[in-house]
Amino acid sequence: MDKEKIAKTTDLILSSSKVVAFTGAGISVESGIPPFRGENGLWSKYDPVFLDIDYFNTYPKKSWQMIKKIFYDFFGKAKPNAAHFALAEIEKMGFLSSIITQNIDNLHQQAGSERVYEFHGNSRELICVNCGKIYSVKSFDLDNLPPFCECGGVLKPNFVFFSEAIPEYVFAKSVEDAKSADLFLLIGTTGEIMPASLIPYRAKENGAKIVEINVQSSNYTNTITDIFIPGKATESMTELVSEIKRKI
Repeated sequence: MDKEKIAKTTDLILSSSKVVAFTGAGISVESGIPPFRGENGLWSKYDPVFLDIDYFNTYPKKSWQMIKKIFYDFFGKAKPNAAHFALAEIEKMGFLSSIITQNIDNLHQQAGSERVYEFHGNSRELICVNCGKIYSVKSFDLDNLPPFCECGGVLKPNFVFFSEAIPEYVFAKSVEDAKSADLFLLIGTTGEIMPASLIPYRAKENGAKIVEINVQSSNYTNTITDIFIPGKATESMTELVSEIKRKI
């Protein structure tokens, strides 16, 4: 743990007028959710075709069988970790404006964060591909697949599939918060997924300081990052909260 970098980041948090966090798969790895890409990623074990929207529309039952297995039977058991709780605590203390997350696992909300922009949507809701009505996934028995809307349309998880666009509202709010932040925290994200990967650059272009917490260097480290804190998000974020409490 680099105490000096933690101290510098704490000072930035306390002196900034708007702090925004940007989180990726790395923050949830310690909750037991593997990343999608990389040597041990999900796509090294499963063909991601089942998350292509055209495949889903053609073979909804086949797609849903994989979706249920991975995103509900497996991911659904995950609980927030210390990094999620630390961000929620910093928000409650009044030092964090919002979280922009690429994750669909709902762990930020479970930890108590209130202002969360889910860039890729979420798994707790289902949306009708026909009429657009949204339901809670808890309203359905996923042993009967695929689930159907009252209008007769097939329901899909309310997260972004391959070949689908990012929801306009979330995209706009994410860019808006990035551009108005003076401190931008990058946590557990490699910067490989477009167009989400562009958001931190919007912050940097508008003068924000960039603090990156990652177990290894990313596409951001040698391009826009001002302070790089190597290591697990749980350890770094826990230390940050302790340092904030010590200094306020």
